[in-house]
Amino acid sequence: MPQEEHLEQLYHWTDLAAERVIKEKGDKKRYTLAAGITPSGTVHIGNFREIITVDLVKRALEKRGKKVRFIYSWDEYDVFRKIPKNMPKPDVLKEYLRKPIVDTPDTFGCHKSYAEHQEKEVEESIPPVGITPEFLYQAEKYRQGDYDSEIKKALEQNEKIKDILNQFRAEEVNDQWLPISIFCEKCGKDTITDLQWLGGYKIQYACECGQKDEFDFRKKRIVKLKWRVDWPMRWNYEKVDFEPGGKDHSTVGGSYDTGKEIVKLWNFTAPTYVMYDFISVKGGAGKMSSSSGDVITLKDVLEVYEPEVARWIFAGTRPNKEFSISFDADVIKVYEDFDKCERIYFGAEEADEKERIKQKVAYELSYIGKIPKTMPYQPGFRHLTTVLQMSRMDLKKAVAYFEKELKHEHDQKRLHTRALCAKHWLEKYAPEEFKFTVQEKCLAALTAEEKKILHELADRLRQREWTDKDLHEEIYILCRNHAMPPKDFFQLAYRVLINKERGPRLAAFIVEMGRERVAQLLKAC
Repeated sequence: MPQEEHLEQLYHWTDLAAERVIKEKGDKKRYTLAAGITPSGTVHIGNFREIITVDLVKRALEKRGKKVRFIYSWDEYDVFRKIPKNMPKPDVLKEYLRKPIVDTPDTFGCHKSYAEHQEKEVEESIPPVGITPEFLYQAEKYRQGDYDSEIKKALEQNEKIKDILNQFRAEEVNDQWLPISIFCEKCGKDTITDLQWLGGYKIQYACECGQKDEFDFRKKRIVKLKWRVDWPMRWNYEKVDFEPGGKDHSTVGGSYDTGKEIVKLWNFTAPTYVMYDFISVKGGAGKMSSSSGDVITLKDVLEVYEPEVARWIFAGTRPNKEFSISFDADVIKVYEDFDKCERIYFGAEEADEKERIKQKVAYELSYIGKIPKTMPYQPGFRHLTTVLQMSRMDLKKAVAYFEKELKHEHDQKRLHTRALCAKHWLEKYAPEEFKFTVQEKCLAALTAEEKKILHELADRLRQREWTDKDLHEEIYILCRNHAMPPKDFFQLAYRVLINKERGPRLAAFIVEMGRERVAQLLKAC
């Protein structure tokens, strides 16, 4: 094994996870990786952590020459328990509580069902970040009979399943407990008062609505396995080799603990497992919840972070570490850190061996498509916010400012994407100190001495082309000649140029605005 490849396995969590999968599941040509969720509400960026965790491990396995099947299950046959606060027409949705999510209408009015609305939001938002799993729809699989024999097997193993569950419970499940739930054929709800297995495929039940029935569940497919049995059943059914789980599933006696024992009843071993921690929004109320409706989605994140940067945030953070997605001024630092990672990858910035290898792997995991042979152009995010505001938020004008720096199509695409992200950030999230509007005329009330120093600066601007460094030094000379503290001069200039007392670095800002444009404004004072 080459030295660098060996070091990668030591330094990056995805390589450690891939090695664990191969060690625990055997050195196979093809592995199945899984993730999934109940579409009970908006699928937020915390839920996305599971999706990208699988995708990153998938890439690590593919790097080792393995074929990977990535399946994502929509548990849409689960019961609709609670109405999220961000859903329209809650009075309509209220009528569907205790029914399957898949049978609940989309009160937004754009999809066939409530479930499909949540599903399509995710399915349409993840391809831009280079993720294309195979989606499985569990209502469809239950209703077309894929799991009939698996339900029968669970019923036959009921006593053993109860024993496993009771090992982790303070209070044992009751004698009537079965590993299944039913949606009443008459009212559609899971409000069952009496449930009995009569052997084979025969079930008898009574519902709160008064419905009573005895039936063969191969003919009436209204039966599903309870979550703690359903999950391990599907590990065996799909032959899953790796699946991560949230902190809530990973506690002692949680669904993974019971699942890895229950799956043995199918003569299968639980998949290699990675626990992922919660994600919060910086400045938010902590853990996001679909039921609260107060969530940030991947679509929201991609408004501010270009796709590679969004991937990099996750690739560079171990799944078991809690972190916050920033929408405040830290956005600028995130972009700066990503650009540093890119420079290290292309050898444009030095780093020690351990850091270089970690950044190399993180960059490869972040990139979508084929990595270019030469380092892409890096338009600074902070610089973009300045140019955009100088251009009165005109995206075309801002992009044109950088055109001469672009080498190929990738550079053009990155510049446009990053400029759009900067525009969205300024419009929605940027702190006030980052916002400004270039003035068309002087609105400030000035003294004669203040006008004099500004007019002199205007004259000097017109004398020659300036670099920001030279102009910065010239401004300090001007301040000394007029016995004006530089701090006072900067405030004066900002008041005239952007009607604020603070702003971007003045000399660079003047050079970017154009010396004649600034000179005209100063002379008009």
